[in-house]
Amino acid sequence: MIDAGFTDFRQKLVGFVESQRFQRSITLLIVINAVTLGLETSDRAMASAGVLLTALDRIILGVFVIELILRITAHGSRFFRDPWSIFDFVVVGVALVPATEKFSVLRALRVLRVLRLASAVPRMRRVVAALLAALPGLGSVVAILALIFYVAGVMATQLFGDAFPDWFGTLPRSIYSLFQIMTLESWSMGIVRPVMDVYPYAWAFFVPFILIATFTMLNLFIAVVVNAMQSRYHEMEAEQAEAAHAERVNLLEEVRALRAEIRELKGSLRTE
Repeated sequence: MIDAGFTDFRQKLVGFVESQRFQRSITLLIVINAVTLGLETSDRAMASAGVLLTALDRIILGVFVIELILRITAHGSRFFRDPWSIFDFVVVGVALVPATEKFSVLRALRVLRVLRLASAVPRMRRVVAALLAALPGLGSVVAILALIFYVAGVMATQLFGDAFPDWFGTLPRSIYSLFQIMTLESWSMGIVRPVMDVYPYAWAFFVPFILIATFTMLNLFIAVVVNAMQSRYHEMEAEQAEAAHAERVNLLEEVRALRAEIRELKGSLRTE
């Protein structure tokens, strides 16, 4: 009897924590917490309403802790098998560690609570899931890009290291300079044109590097991410179609069962 009562209680609790009203309330609190954490970085805001902001932050943190307790009670061991639930647990747990001198860096990590918005909003969760699915493909692109940087870094050190030791004197400096060039941050006036004043044909090295590293590899990154998102979208469509098909099959079975019951009732009435 006690087990049946506890099971019924857990079912009601699952319905409560998974209801749209509860989820929207938690999402709203995450947004408010994001605003308060941002205001805490302002000296003017802390001087005028520092006590209120601190109290509001602690209250919201307390609500997050209660929310996690309710979810753990409702889902039991399944809670720790869900990656998003583990993420919420870790983020809230970090905020509970006292911000002493030994753990002062954890105070800055409180802002990670804002990332809970990604787990609370289903559309954001889908985007994150697609990005995680793209990681294997992105790993291959990163490996190719690292190979390109290594080859180009060795060449740049040998070609331009003597005249420009600050930029290309060592392999790490060359790779860092090439990374700056890849981002197109002051690459022409800041690095390439001064190098071309000493080595007029240096453009023959830098222009192909930009074409390969910046445009080609960046497009590969985008292609892998877009492909992963499309695959995830098609998987979700297939799951929804399968769920709709299963629901239709259940409805048809229920209709057949009702028809059979009606026939039995008609037969019994005729016999009477």
